[in-house]
Amino acid sequence: MIVEIDNGSGFCFGVTTAIQKAEEELAKGTKLYCLGDIVHNGMECDRLRQMGLITINHDEMQQLHDVKVLLRAHGEPPATYELARRNNIEIIDATCPVVLQLQKRIKKQYLSPDTSDLLPPTSQIVIFGKNGHAEVLGLVGQTEGKAIVIEQFEDVKQLDFSRDIYLYSQTTKSLDEFHRIIEYIQQHISPEATFKSFDTICRSVANRMPNISSFATRHDLILFVCGRKSSNGKVLFNECLRVNPNTHLIEGPEEIDPTWLNGIQTVGICGATSTPKWLMEQCRDALLKM
Repeated sequence: MIVEIDNGSGFCFGVTTAIQKAEEELAKGTKLYCLGDIVHNGMECDRLRQMGLITINHDEMQQLHDVKVLLRAHGEPPATYELARRNNIEIIDATCPVVLQLQKRIKKQYLSPDTSDLLPPTSQIVIFGKNGHAEVLGLVGQTEGKAIVIEQFEDVKQLDFSRDIYLYSQTTKSLDEFHRIIEYIQQHISPEATFKSFDTICRSVANRMPNISSFATRHDLILFVCGRKSSNGKVLFNECLRVNPNTHLIEGPEEIDPTWLNGIQTVGICGATSTPKWLMEQCRDALLKM
């Protein structure tokens, strides 16, 4: 049986940088807190927890003073930085540069004259993303909570097409679905209203779609290794499943079912931007032992 690990899978730049920053601080013997899971992968979080990283939520952060808190790649709304200032918390900012740039663009749009509270609310800032996702919370926070979040194509029909629409996207969403949304708005927007879309999808993530699709077609069985919380992982897994119905999502080697291997000659192992290479290697080793 031949087992191949996809070279294009594994941590993206933003996640790699966040983990490196955490490891550097922990190596100094610093007590370090992380606001939310540093990555949507339970086994990688466990590894860093054993090194001393303490994961907290927003309520717990309010109780902290005079400590260091790492902000993960997903980014945070302005309120988090204000809380840190009040509580004398030193921020280790690992916000992904792509996300940071998107936050700035949305904030600039929100503060532009046509969306000012001093004028009639003629504009809608719309974000194509997952409600409640850490990155989306950070983006909506740039608009004081006034941005509209649409999770899927069907949600676009709820917009007010008589008003201006400025459309952005969470960095890890599907490029194809984003373009479908753009086309629908273009077809339905009032001639008197303005529509502008900003392609803010991360290319290092978007480019994985065609690559992982090609990889999945080359094998009899695909094991997609990914934490079930990963938004990006769901998109990539569904693409694998589309081109190869014999695709299984697993979080680790213990979830591999030996019966999947019956009559199988080649196995491909791939994962999300939140999947560490060492975890895919563990799955490969478990397969070879079987």
